[in-house]
Amino acid sequence: MEIEKEIKNNKFINNYHKASVNILFTYNWLNSMLKKELNQHKITNQQFNILRILRGQYPNPCTVNILKERMLDKMSDASRIVDRLVQKELVTRNTNKKDRRSVDILISDKGLCLLENIHLEAEMSKILSQNISEKDCQHLSNLLDKLRG
Repeated sequence: MEIEKEIKNNKFINNYHKASVNILFTYNWLNSMLKKELNQHKITNQQFNILRILRGQYPNPCTVNILKERMLDKMSDASRIVDRLVQKELVTRNTNKKDRRSVDILISDKGLCLLENIHLEAEMSKILSQNISEKDCQHLSNLLDKLRG
């Protein structure tokens, strides 16, 4: 559906303005669909993102700084998200043996098991494939990369 119909407004300053609004609207639309899947597992998008980063590092631990660098949402408070994941026993946090100022964060077996039961990649593919081709997805991704410079 066209952005004008979605937001019931067709007054854009120019196509740059329209594209910006469309990107923001589409981000929120996609994000709300993904939240439905994650809510079933009682975790947030940011928690999921951190668990995926830690799974990628596994069996090696990460530091909070590494998590901050790799997170999709750069505005998230990685330390607080890790605290919540520790409470849920999805990650462990230990003082680094070589550098006591550093804290190692490692995904737990429970966290790995949870990720195996979340099928977010399939859900995203399903959402996109219903409306655009794989070639269009590649083109869209290239345009978004170009947008960010």
